[in-house]
Amino acid sequence: MPFPPGITVHPELAAYLEDLPPYSDPFRDIAATRERFRQLLAATPADRTGVRSRRYDIPREDGSALAVEVYRPDGAEGSYRGSALPAVLHFHGGGYALGRPLPGQDKTALDLCRALPAVIVSVEYRLAPEHRYPAGVEDCYRALEWTAAQAAGLGIDAGRIAVTGNSAGGGLSAAVALMSRDRGGPALAYQSMCVPDVDDRVSGEPLPADAEDVPGPWVNSLRTMRRTWQHYLPEGAAADAYAAAARAEDLTGLPPAYVLVCDLDPLRDPGLAYARRLMDAGVQVTVRNVPGAWHGFELHAPLTRLAREMTAHWTGHLRAALYPCPAAD
Repeated sequence: MPFPPGITVHPELAAYLEDLPPYSDPFRDIAATRERFRQLLAATPADRTGVRSRRYDIPREDGSALAVEVYRPDGAEGSYRGSALPAVLHFHGGGYALGRPLPGQDKTALDLCRALPAVIVSVEYRLAPEHRYPAGVEDCYRALEWTAAQAAGLGIDAGRIAVTGNSAGGGLSAAVALMSRDRGGPALAYQSMCVPDVDDRVSGEPLPADAEDVPGPWVNSLRTMRRTWQHYLPEGAAADAYAAAARAEDLTGLPPAYVLVCDLDPLRDPGLAYARRLMDAGVQVTVRNVPGAWHGFELHAPLTRLAREMTAHWTGHLRAALYPCPAAD
């Protein structure tokens, strides 16, 4: 099974390799891929205990609407323990092309809402390939502007707004932070990026010579990344900093960041390189590598210690950023 030299599968995950599905190009029939994903979500409804949500439509300039769902702790009518809550905009993953949760069923948003606690804004940005860059990231930035403008009505502390996302969602988080800095937009308190897709140049990485004979999660992820960038960018267009944050020449003035990567992930090295560049630009950065794990391993092995520790780590750092001082009991 081809992996980067010197990297092996974590012992706790070895048993899960045999159960991984073979590679399938998600873009060959994107409608069918989305339908399979929808059915998978519908088969395991999310736990909404202690959380309520409301959907909003944010108008776009062309007359269409961007849907967002705002989750808040149950019983928190605009506040929590007498004070405004921090807010987190959650941008889902899925190669910029799928991954949208069912209405009211964003499991990451629900978990964060309870664990932080915070108001979570789940953003249903436009998807590729029907809507190529910059449609999706402009939607995400529009959601940030709307959240900041509606802070008082939503019971949000406008000084404690963060962005977060996994994979494509991590790339969107990085891009929105850049956009907000460059456009003089709402100030972000934190950017939390898990296995972020921040560099289109990963799509040019060659597949191993034996990729067809010995497939594996690293090779399959690389294949998917190559297809993702082919369908996200407009045909013939080169990526800029808002498409791929690693293309940005200046990273100064960005909010503190969290970057999580996995050993057996083609996005590991681009993620680490982006984290290092943020550090060199004077940005406070926390970096976490999950040893011997592949991209999306927690979907296949959610109950493993490795998956639970990973979730606790990035969630804990997000909580600490939004609650820098311990709350009085």
